[in-house]
Amino acid sequence: MLKAICSHEELTDSIFYCCIDDIINAPELEKLKNITHHISTTRFQHCLNVSYYGYKICSLLNLDARSAARAGLLHDLFYYDRKKYNAHKSKGQPSHSRKHSDIAVHNAELLTDISPKERDMIQKHMFPMTLSLPKYKETYIITFVDKYCAILEFCVPRVQKIINRRTSNNED
Repeated sequence: MLKAICSHEELTDSIFYCCIDDIINAPELEKLKNITHHISTTRFQHCLNVSYYGYKICSLLNLDARSAARAGLLHDLFYYDRKKYNAHKSKGQPSHSRKHSDIAVHNAELLTDISPKERDMIQKHMFPMTLSLPKYKETYIITFVDKYCAILEFCVPRVQKIINRRTSNNED
């Protein structure tokens, strides 16, 4: 089953899935399933979360939901360990926060054709770290959804542990 964090919807049976079905099973994205991201999830799951919620918000606002879904899925398409990168970068070398979006754009272009709007969403999803302003409303949405999903991915597993602990204590 394919689900986004905090969602009960099975994504393979949705209109959303039609936007990404040509790329979601690509080997380049499969590799992301083995990379831990935001402590408690994988980079693949994080990208799926951003893709899904970006799509949902853009749909509600009558914006380009398809492009948001695709860019969300590809926005963190890089394979290095960001902590190791930042720990070993030399003076003057860009931080991970500034660098990885350019790598993700490059990797996305190797995987599939991306539109100028998708490029903007991927390249500027770390605004204001990227310095240049997003060009499209969808880029701002992906930027905010990325941060929202990172918070969810960090907090939800911890809250779930507390709930499980309380439930098991009440059963004793």
